[in-house]
Amino acid sequence: MVLRKLELRHFRNLGIQELHFPPEGVAVVGDNAQGKTNLLEAIYYLESFRSFRGAGDAELTAFSEDVFHIRGSVDGSEPATVAAGFDRKTRSKRVTVDGNDAARISAALGRLGAVVFSPSDAGMVSGGPGVRRRFLDIVLSLNRRRYLETLQEYRRTLAQRNAALRAASGGPVSREWVSPWEEGMVESGARLIRMRGEWVSTWGPHFTRCYEAISGGDSAALSYRPNPGSDGTPGTADDTATAAESTLREHFRVRLNESWQRDSRLGVTSAGPHRDELLVTVSTGGGARPARAYGSGGQRRTAALALRLTEAATIRQQRGEEPILLVDDAFAELDSGRSSRLATLLAEEGTGQVILTVPKESDVRLPGRSLPCWHIRAGVIAA
Repeated sequence: MVLRKLELRHFRNLGIQELHFPPEGVAVVGDNAQGKTNLLEAIYYLESFRSFRGAGDAELTAFSEDVFHIRGSVDGSEPATVAAGFDRKTRSKRVTVDGNDAARISAALGRLGAVVFSPSDAGMVSGGPGVRRRFLDIVLSLNRRRYLETLQEYRRTLAQRNAALRAASGGPVSREWVSPWEEGMVESGARLIRMRGEWVSTWGPHFTRCYEAISGGDSAALSYRPNPGSDGTPGTADDTATAAESTLREHFRVRLNESWQRDSRLGVTSAGPHRDELLVTVSTGGGARPARAYGSGGQRRTAALALRLTEAATIRQQRGEEPILLVDDAFAELDSGRSSRLATLLAEEGTGQVILTVPKESDVRLPGRSLPCWHIRAGVIAA
């Protein structure tokens, strides 16, 4: 995929601009707080229609303005023009593809095939299980047919079951109030577990290769701990990738029955894929230990980069095209060895478009590739 043109209107501090990108990409050079990350955020917004920094749409709208609008033209096997806008007054979002309103925003997701590399990605490794589940959900929603639909159905039935559990306001809860929501939970939950397990089994080895290539010797692994696994308890990715959905459904029903007393007392569902863990382990102290608790800062940053490279490889395989790499000063917090090896790996992994932000031109280092430099100051980009 190649981003050819980007039109911006009142997105953060970027004002009104029209940018034409070379097919190989660009390096955007500028001091901190000038808008480099805002530019990458605007591009990725057209991939996922949300901020990769977790900001709400109202926060993305420039001060003293009510509306922002972004339009991007992308070349690939299926060229498209994707546009998105938000009105702060009405709190409404509009998404179009080739000028036609998207019936559902989910139908317009993933048109750019973009991956963001950000210094904040280390939080994916150091944060709690929910952060890594979110990473997994985004990768699969953008690249696996029916995943997003299944996830939305599971969340809907989970919310309904939890509401039924809380309905008694502290009194005894009748199972008859709750059970109507359980079959939908079991059906969609088992499918989520299977698809998550398949992805981790397929791409875990690639994650390890990327980690080792950047670290220069250390190793790390990616594993999936579903709740429930194929035997009704937290299991492994291999368990869930090979288990039939009918088996997963049955074990999910068993776990819901086993946890009934606890769930009815607490008013919340304690078993299900909303409690899954995508576990990142590093080899340290003679064994594999969770990177969240035992990894150094360098190991966590390396693992986060390996996750993003694995996401890019998923896009490459699923769509048969090179992803657009949005690299936000990813070398800043790495030592010189890891920084050099990352640059080499980025060059080796693919030949697609790279849009890179750096504080100075000397930080542009992609072996075998020369990127034109643009400069940004107070949100204004000059080629």
